Amino acid sequence: MNKRKLCIVTGTRAEYGLLKGLMKSIINEPNLELKIVVTGMHLSEDFGLTYKEIEKDGFHIDYKVNILGNHNSSYSISESTSLGIKGFSTSLEKIKPDIVILLGDRFEMLSAAIAATFAKIPIAHIHGGETTEGAFDESIRHSITKMSWWHFVAAEDYARRVIQLGESPQRVFNVGSLGIEAINKTKLLSRKKLIEKMGIQFKEKNLMVTFHPVTLEQKTSKN
Repeated sequence: MNKRKLCIVTGTRAEYGLLKGLMKSIINEPNLELKIVVTGMHLSEDFGLTYKEIEKDGFHIDYKVNILGNHNSSYSISESTSLGIKGFSTSLEKIKPDIVILLGDRFEMLSAAIAATFAKIPIAHIHGGETTEGAFDESIRHSITKMSWWHFVAAEDYARRVIQLGESPQRVFNVGSLGIEAINKTKLLSRKKLIEKMGIQFKEKNLMVTFHPVTLEQKTSKN
């Protein structure tokens, strides 16, 4: 019996952190064969050449698609997306996967989805149906949803939104969040070790704030 090839595309360390457990599960399935295409920030010196972390974890990278330019603007993202379509078209033709697995809503995933769609390779999309106000992530995410065949969402609200977009309920699965699964499997640092590592003296109550840039507005992040 021929193994079914599952091709995972990853472009950032954060997204790889979510996919790593799934990648290990695929390797452990005797009827499945894992193929990995690495792109985006993983291949940039500015972001630490994080593809090396994937190799350090014991995974074999089948193809690298370098799409990042030297400047950061709306036009460079368009250019990178077009380079991605070309690069993924070549890599998918060589790998010939049965299924392409994409997570999230970044422009790298959009170019991979376009290439897979035109190559008539079915897409399994993870984390569809979510919403991101003030960012073009939302448009990208819903576009990938419409190009995908299977949908693995993290909550019932997201499942309803994917179905609302016209996808068949029989192909929408609420499987929960890969991030929560990763947290449950992570060996956490003690409070003492965390203080040593972060160099921050925690108080009795602490607050952590993260900031996501508003990509649909011009130059407002600094303000």
